[in-house]
Order: sequence, then C-alpha cells, then structure tokens
Amino acid sequence: MRQPCVGVFDSGVGGLSVLRSLRSQLAQAPLLYVADSAHAPYGERSDAYVLDRSMRIMEHLMSQGAIGLVIACNTATAVAVKALRARWPEFPIIGVEPGIKPAVAASRNGRVGVMATPKTIASEKFRSLMKAQSAGAQIIAQPCPGLARLIEEGDLTSAQMRQAVAQHTAPLRQAGVDTVVLGCTHYPFVRHLIEEAMGPDVQIIDTADAVARHAGNTLLGLLPREAQPSAVLQTTGDVQRLEAIASAWLTFPCTVEPTGNAAAASPIGNVSLSPPPLP
Repeated sequence: MRQPCVGVFDSGVGGLSVLRSLRSQLAQAPLLYVADSAHAPYGERSDAYVLDRSMRIMEHLMSQGAIGLVIACNTATAVAVKALRARWPEFPIIGVEPGIKPAVAASRNGRVGVMATPKTIASEKFRSLMKAQSAGAQIIAQPCPGLARLIEEGDLTSAQMRQAVAQHTAPLRQAGVDTVVLGCTHYPFVRHLIEEAMGPDVQIIDTADAVARHAGNTLLGLLPREAQPSAVLQTTGDVQRLEAIASAWLTFPCTVEPTGNAAAASPIGNVSLSPPPLP
C-alpha cells in the first residue's frame, strides 16, 4: 500500500485534464491516476462493461491507499457512480458531469450545445440534467463517436482529428449555439480545435476546475498532514504511450507505471518511466 492518496481514474488519458486541475487545487496531495487505456473508450462500451471496469478500478485504487475517488470520466460517472456509492457508502466519490447549468447561465441566446460520447448522452443521468434546466433554454446534445478514441491516440493536430472536430461541431454551428459544453474529459485537449471550428463568439464550458475545487473541499482534510505531494500515473495499456502523452500534456513531475507493477521507475525528464505493462 502506498501513502494515503487521492484516487483518480478515466477510461484513458482524457482524465489528465481533470488531474491538471486537481494538482492546482491540491498542491500538497499525493495523486494516483489510473488510465484504463486497454479498455478505452468507455463511451463505446456497454453499461455492464463500464460498471465492471469501474468496480475493478475502484477496488484497485482502494488497495493502493486511496482515501477518496475522483471519477475523471463523464461516461463512467453517468453509468457507475450510483452503484459505486451504494457499494461503498462511507467512501467519498466525486464524479464529473457536463456543465449544462453554468452553460445555460452563461448563454446569451439560450442555445447551448453539449459535445459528449453517445453513451453519456443516452444515460439516465444526462436526461435528468436536461430536465433540470430552464424551460426557456434550448439544449442541443451532439454525440461525438470516435472523437475520444482519436484523442486517446495522442496526435492532436492530425488531419483526421481536425476533420472529426469539424464534423461534430457542424450541427452546433447550424443550430446557432453561443455556448458549448465539453461533456467528455478527453475533449479539453482539443479545445483549441473546437474554438477554431465554432468561432470567437462561442463560449466553451469545461467543468474540470469546478470538480477540482469540490475535490479539494471534500478530500484534502482526509489526508494526513505528513502526506508528501506526488503524482503517479498507472495504465492498463501501453506505458510508453502514456509517458509520452503525460510529458506533452502535464507540467508537473509524475511517475508512469503499469497498474500491476509498483516497481521503482527510472526518471526520464519531467516524467519517469517504469517497465513494460503487465497483461
């Protein structure tokens, strides 16, 4: 078991956008992040599959010393958060969800677009979010199949990526939305392409900072005072791929290792790399 830490997980690398905000809000906290990249993206999996993976990762993080959990994945939150809280009612679990409420408040014309995975948009939790909004607001839900998978591959400037963003934002432009919600934690990494496609007059809403503030208020007091700040990234997929992405996307020191191997890693620049992942 490691030192007590804040556990974080996502279907892959998208949750690193939340991890960045968590590091800002919990500067002294040990962070342990699991990227379930061997099973990503969750948005293309069945509910039963996502729930099973979420349960397994939750148990793993608890065995590694987690004192609380941040689900840095909209799909996993939508599908599994209720069951996880029922299974571990005393364990603090913080999820992410599309920021529809702040988007409606920020919108000037009352037309808000939500970019999310098909699984998130089809979920009961998303339908509840939609029903809770003002009757005067028009919410345009835009499923983005394949976008999270492209981001997972790590090349954010490819022609294929630009084409996918253009395809998924076109219906929102046609609908005249003035505010767009990023309803998947992968999407902030292509925010620049979304902004470019939507134009300068469209606001982009990302809830990572709000989630991190909530996590700070909920979890910081549960960590021992002698806890030492650290960031460990584990993956069920390719360790070298996660190391490359973390080096490019994160600005703080971290260690990368496979989920089943806690062997010491040798430093490589800002991020350290451990042996190849276990099956």
